[in-house]
Amino acid sequence: MTRTALVTGAAGGLGALAARRLAAAAWDVVAVDADAEGLARTALRSPNMHVRTCDVTDPGAVADVVAMAGSVQRVVHASAVPPAGPTLEQPPDEVERALRTGVLGAVNVVRATLPGMLERGSGELILCPAHPEPDVPDGPAPASMTTASMTTASMATGSMITAAVAAYADALFAEHGGRGVTIRCCAAPPGVAPRLVLDAVDRS
Repeated sequence: MTRTALVTGAAGGLGALAARRLAAAAWDVVAVDADAEGLARTALRSPNMHVRTCDVTDPGAVADVVAMAGSVQRVVHASAVPPAGPTLEQPPDEVERALRTGVLGAVNVVRATLPGMLERGSGELILCPAHPEPDVPDGPAPASMTTASMTTASMATGSMITAAVAAYADALFAEHGGRGVTIRCCAAPPGVAPRLVLDAVDRS
């Protein structure tokens, strides 16, 4: 039986690693991101990975991707675009873009996928907010992978996104827990390598 996974933020970082791991485990992976070139790199040598260029802040575009994907058994939402610069100097439009991608993007992905999972009585919904760590391969983490790899500015905006998405996941679980769908929010501390986050998800 073919298992289908939808992974957002798949052009790099945690999303790219999640997509590659799922493809290597024989999942049929729909890799989603607004970065077409990054998606192409992620899908290299993975014949069971299908790339879809999509802005997760557009609910119609997300719904179209899910409709093309068919029944999705696992969702990993890992889209993140943290603004650069000191917190008080970040352009408001960049902060808004980060919040829309991390929070509204999560809402759009959930609304497009969770109803189908609930109807089937099975599935996994994994929300990974604000985790723009570098894309590194599986294996020992580089010595440079420390909390310093995420700037204080990214941490400030990331904390807002993480808090909102975690609260949203809690509300989803309160309303739909016990109906066969696993709902998780992976809010890792800044500086944690993507592979460690995914290892924790697999163990949970």
